[in-house]
Amino acid sequence: MAIDEAIMQAVAEKKSPPTLRFYGWRPPCVSVGYAQSLRDEIDLDTCRRRGYNWVRRPTGGRAVLHIDDLTYSVTAPQGESRVAGDIITSYQRLSLGLVVGLRSLGCDVIQADLIHTDSSNKSAVCFEVPSHYEVTALERKLVGSAQIRRKGVVLQHGALPLKGDVSRLAEVLALPRRDRERLQGKLRQRAIALDEALGRTMHYSEVADALKKGFSEALNLDLEPGVLSIEEEAAADCLRSLYTGDEWTYSK
Repeated sequence: MAIDEAIMQAVAEKKSPPTLRFYGWRPPCVSVGYAQSLRDEIDLDTCRRRGYNWVRRPTGGRAVLHIDDLTYSVTAPQGESRVAGDIITSYQRLSLGLVVGLRSLGCDVIQADLIHTDSSNKSAVCFEVPSHYEVTALERKLVGSAQIRRKGVVLQHGALPLKGDVSRLAEVLALPRRDRERLQGKLRQRAIALDEALGRTMHYSEVADALKKGFSEALNLDLEPGVLSIEEEAAADCLRSLYTGDEWTYSK
């Protein structure tokens, strides 16, 4: 999260170009949306026993368990044509990169239909219901995304479960046992991991390469490999204390 925000700052200051980033999480981590109460909604004792970390994202949305997943982030000036317009419009454009990339792997994915999404859903879980134009497979949510706009820059990031049980997040929510088991059943019906959608397991690097090509093709981009700049590294080092500190983590 510190690196995503550091890139966002650098783009705002015109020190870095628009950036597409792929990353994973080690150890596994529960991330919650900016407006969620981590103490009230996440069972931290269970996270400790399982060796999971936890973090509050700068973006909104609901809780995600980052385990066996690929996370992407897109950072660009708000005037850039690929992210211009309101949040839903930019979601639609950016998710096309995910759709084209996943289809190249043989995954039959579509963008969630505006008409059939439920904006009133109040679940603590990101993957229970798709939001506008998020990516679905077999009528189940495959990619969950969230966005923030600050200082004229858009940051959108999202998680793609590569394999495993999509209901595992329910095990670390602060819920009574019966409610947790009910939610696990819902998640298995409404969400899906890439291995089940494809019928085979794909390695992280293969999926990252496919998504890179998907973004390039769908958004007409010429992508160049890059590493964090000295300024981005320094900013990320400073921001890590924020994201690991109690004031930010437990602020809601």
